Amino acid sequence: DAAPTLAQVSQAWDAEIVPQLQDYIRIPAKSPMFDADWAAHGYLDTVVRNTAAWIEAQKVAGLKLEVVRLPGRTPVLFFEVPASRGDHPSAPLGGSEPRRAGSVGAQSTVLMYGHLDKQPEFSGWRSDLGPWTPKIDDGKLYGRGGADDGYAAYAAIAAIQALKTQNVAHPRIVGLIETCEESGSYDLLHYIDALKPRLGDVGLVVCLDSGAG
Repeated sequence: DAAPTLAQVSQAWDAEIVPQLQDYIRIPAKSPMFDADWAAHGYLDTVVRNTAAWIEAQKVAGLKLEVVRLPGRTPVLFFEVPASRGDHPSAPLGGSEPRRAGSVGAQSTVLMYGHLDKQPEFSGWRSDLGPWTPKIDDGKLYGRGGADDGYAAYAAIAAIQALKTQNVAHPRIVGLIETCEESGSYDLLHYIDALKPRLGDVGLVVCLDSGAG
């Protein structure tokens, strides 16, 4: 139901998510291509840890969350939510119908993707704005990384919570939030390989980024 969904997500966004994004903007969590000492600086670990703490605080029914760290590679956030039948069957599960091309079957998984690493400062900011200083102007939040891509994990959880609130049936959902995207995601395939047994049969990828091919 669109109206209560908009109301719920808008309330969560204004009251909880925007403050989280403001804190995120303040942290210069630059992608490893732009910060060779990223591991020593700890900024990527900090934004991953902060995002994980917020997700856990939402207490999404059935959600399991883990920060995964392969040796020598940037960390990722991985969460999974089991499929739910619900009383509002807008996404019916079960049955024996064959899966259509482009559809998400009963045993399929929806993968929500995003990243927490940022582009560097660059030039061209207005005199009253800066990359690491969050500012809301005319209803818009300015600062490095807010739209690309700090919002991704928060938007994913807000969407799942909306399904839970309305008791809408949904397939299994997993989330993969990386910290190497602005460097070409050279760590991502290693995590895909490591997590492959836990990803399942992915029938839909939702790429929560400012742009995606």
